[in-house]
Amino acid sequence: MADSKLRDLSTDFAVKVIKTCDGIKGHYSLVNQLERSSTSIGANIHEANYAHSKADFVAKFQIALKECYETEYWLELFVKSELLDREIAKELYNQCGTIRRMLIASINTAKENSNDGKK
Repeated sequence: MADSKLRDLSTDFAVKVIKTCDGIKGHYSLVNQLERSSTSIGANIHEANYAHSKADFVAKFQIALKECYETEYWLELFVKSELLDREIAKELYNQCGTIRRMLIASINTAKENSNDGKK
């Protein structure tokens, strides 16, 4: 259930970033970086559902987590460069933060569950 919610949140987030980027003129390489990192979050979460092992699952979620941190960086850069309105960025930043916290919790749970079998 939580994985499904996480998939949905990450997909909705990626769509919002893509639509937001449509309104940014110029700076195509920066826009590309933001789009790539934000869409990679959901792609890795989706891919984790087809993991070959618990370790593979955790690895995909950790990549998605890194992409969350990168996306937050790009959003901050866009605001500081005045390419993106602070309020729009704040909403996206909050959504990204929610996904990040869910990923951290899922990674910790998956690691704990895999450690239970080694006792």
